[in-house]
Amino acid sequence: MESHLSAQGHSITLVGSTGPERFDYPIASDLVAAAIKCGDAEFGILVCGSGIGVSIRANRYSFIRAALCTTVEMAQLAREHNHANVLCLGERIMNQELALQVADKFLTTEPDRNERHVHRVELLGAELAIESC
Repeated sequence: MESHLSAQGHSITLVGSTGPERFDYPIASDLVAAAIKCGDAEFGILVCGSGIGVSIRANRYSFIRAALCTTVEMAQLAREHNHANVLCLGERIMNQELALQVADKFLTTEPDRNERHVHRVELLGAELAIESC
């Protein structure tokens, strides 16, 4: 994926493991969130076995809208409707060709600025309003 995205002009910073050695995915999610918060990155792509763990951890940050996408359409909708800024992929869930197609769609789709989507994205970032039990 790195060479594919670099060839398209994207600046890539790898975090985590690029080989068989163990790396705890919550740390990768934290590093991507920090890069976005500090302005070092506009988007992040996180990969773990299923994509679930990295998305759970990344979404703990209010400024992150991480979307686990398994289809090109999901990537498009994540960007258009939810203004997602982190794409999560499952290495065991999809082949490399599909992962590249999903990443390409995610990175080339603009957010829909329709009022209903903007309002919902604002709600996604709002403090939780759960009353005590």
